[in-house]
Amino acid sequence: MLRPWWLGMLGFALLVASVFAWLGQWQLARAVDTSPPEPGQTEIVRPIADVSEPGAYLPDPLVGQRVEVTGSFVADDFIVVSSRFDEGVEGYWVTGQLRVDPADTGSDAPTSLAVAVGWTGDRETADAAARALDADPPQDVALTGRLISGEGPAVPPRSEPWEITRMDPAALLSRWSDIEDLDVYRGYLTSAEPFAGLDDIHSPAPEERSSVNWLNIFYAVEWAVFAGFAFYMWYRLAKDAWEKELEAIEDAAIAAGAEADAGGTAEAAPARD
Repeated sequence: MLRPWWLGMLGFALLVASVFAWLGQWQLARAVDTSPPEPGQTEIVRPIADVSEPGAYLPDPLVGQRVEVTGSFVADDFIVVSSRFDEGVEGYWVTGQLRVDPADTGSDAPTSLAVAVGWTGDRETADAAARALDADPPQDVALTGRLISGEGPAVPPRSEPWEITRMDPAALLSRWSDIEDLDVYRGYLTSAEPFAGLDDIHSPAPEERSSVNWLNIFYAVEWAVFAGFAFYMWYRLAKDAWEKELEAIEDAAIAAGAEADAGGTAEAAPARD
């Protein structure tokens, strides 16, 4: 182990272990939230501009945050979204495109937010509400509700290719009108006040998150194990080389002893006439 080659290998093992240790520290630093949001923060109604921006992903601590927003709904853009469960009962949401007031976004660019305006367990009621809202879309409304991350797209049923089964603003955007140069929020709003005689959407407060991320702690432990394994590999390789040298010395000694025994036997043999 004190030979130059193995000292060099030890230096390499130290370098590898240092990298693993840094990665473990990086994971550990992100495992504990030293400034978690105070309990009940999501229930404080905040302006939407303080919570999210158009096109930006909603940060985890702000998912489910209650916000306020003003704007006007766009005609002919009320769409029914199926597979919506309300306290365990399957039903439908009626959703619309809310053109947000520029004062709420701080930008003159047209900006829209997908809003779920109510729930019903009956498809005919949902379709009727959507038609009524398309004919007379609410204008200059002030809404409060929860801002939630989009659920992502899903393949529609083969029998209903235009059916939307997930609350995905991108999927709704593909069905909206007047979308040229339009900015869109990635999240959506569940309105606290229902429209068109629909039932209000059951949207409870999100569960309080733990300040400890156990998955990151597990990763940090893994990196520590990898760092220790680098030293074990150096020790194991050095020991294997040492054992091979011992075997070679022993084999050479045995061979030398065998030659000596063979020479002695030849000298002790009697001479023949």
